[in-house]
Amino acid sequence: MTNSEEHPSTQNEHLLVDIRRIVEQARGQVKQTVNTAMLQAYWQIGRLIVEDEQGGETRAAYGKATLKRLSQQLTTDYGKEFDITNLRNMRRFYLAFEKRDAVRLELSWTHYRTLLRIDNSTARSWYRDEAILQKWSARALERQIGTLYYERLLSSKNKQPVEQSIINTLQQFLLELCKVIPKIVETQNHGERCNGK
Repeated sequence: MTNSEEHPSTQNEHLLVDIRRIVEQARGQVKQTVNTAMLQAYWQIGRLIVEDEQGGETRAAYGKATLKRLSQQLTTDYGKEFDITNLRNMRRFYLAFEKRDAVRLELSWTHYRTLLRIDNSTARSWYRDEAILQKWSARALERQIGTLYYERLLSSKNKQPVEQSIINTLQQFLLELCKVIPKIVETQNHGERCNGK
């Protein structure tokens, strides 16, 4: 008997593992390609909305009329992903990441919608970079933002300089106090002598 006759299941297992690996890689590539196309399209849509908005109409009027009309037309054509809320998110997406290179394609639209809730641009950039570095899911990113991870980290990093500043201020105060106390005691003793005590 040859090896192939003795262990047909082992050969099939290797074949199955190889095929699964290829299918999973292909699916991952398709997912990344779709994500990239969506992010680029949403950024472009946001840019177009902002440029049109700056064409003269006031923001309030624009938000009520044009976005509603765009949403109705696009939802009819392409589905519910073009509702008013999502169009506003696309607009905010462009405003938050006006430089196209700032849009990191490793993150999903869900990640970016979560990041858009952060007003502080430095914090937003930090969360974006950390989500990529740590490979956070959108839920993990939301959890980290919800627990103020960046702010807590920042405050813990800045603790030592703040504490040192307090210590320096207290030392300066005590040195000044040491200079003033003898004068106070002298003045008090002088006052006692003047009053006959």
